[in-house]
Amino acid sequence: MIGDTLLLQVAAVTDIAPGLRHLRLVAADGGKLPPAAAGAHVQFVLEGAARTWRNAYSLVSRPGARDAWEIIVRRVPTSRGGSAFIHEQLKAGDRLVAGWPGNLFAPVRIARHHLMIAGGIGITPFLSYLAEFGFTGASHALHVCCRETEKDVFAPWLGSSPAVAFHWDADGHRLDIPALLASQPAGTHLYVCGPAAMNDEVMAAAAAAGWPASHVHCEHFGSALSGGEAFRAFLARSGIEVDVGEDESLLDAIERAGVAAPCLCRGGACGVCATPLLEGEAEHRDHFLSAEERAAGRLIMPCVSRARAGRLVLDL
Repeated sequence: MIGDTLLLQVAAVTDIAPGLRHLRLVAADGGKLPPAAAGAHVQFVLEGAARTWRNAYSLVSRPGARDAWEIIVRRVPTSRGGSAFIHEQLKAGDRLVAGWPGNLFAPVRIARHHLMIAGGIGITPFLSYLAEFGFTGASHALHVCCRETEKDVFAPWLGSSPAVAFHWDADGHRLDIPALLASQPAGTHLYVCGPAAMNDEVMAAAAAAGWPASHVHCEHFGSALSGGEAFRAFLARSGIEVDVGEDESLLDAIERAGVAAPCLCRGGACGVCATPLLEGEAEHRDHFLSAEERAAGRLIMPCVSRARAGRLVLDL
């Protein structure tokens, strides 16, 4: 343990499919890791030769496991580069710094039934859900939308459970979201994690079907929309002006300048990085701020949001 961070060692690296890498991580000092509940994620500090990435990944290991953590990372060619670092450079025996587990997507214990819809790598938080439900006996169903060629990749975590169904883009295999939502028993909680378009489709269908907002839970991952036109930001308290490149987030540029900024999910969902905006107009891309907060123009989520035009002045 290093202050409020942990030093981990890569115990094993396995390529489970093209573009999908599984990592098993242990405490570098041989001790126990902090326990993590179902749905938890951990932020990892990835030290490259020219830059550092801080990426959060869902834990797929058994909830409460303290001997090792497991993650599965898809290589995303259009990402900020962290996934490429994991696929190209990280190997067994390497050490890396990580934060303590966080959880913005835990299953609701009082739900009478848990309905999960995953898209692609969005299946990862649900692997720990399934481990918990298998232990508690909670009623559940998982629907996975993926490429047909990937439906067997997660078999080691899914087994032959009748509660898991796969869907892909072919006649007879597409997921009918409205029909699925309409067939759920009272007291069901819905969880969705996948690409933004899929998340939006499921959330809209749930709203149209009259699902209570308190029963619908969405996990947004990644920050694919963090890029855009280059701009400048002035950090008022630090007295530093930073150039934000086309392919980096405002948060990345702040950290590159050596300024500590609070953050957790790095995907615009948790609200931890919300920063007072003193001047300028933000292009909001987060999932946290309300319409009223966006219209007021006094806050920005630097992990995903950018300048709409000109220069921003932040209270940092």
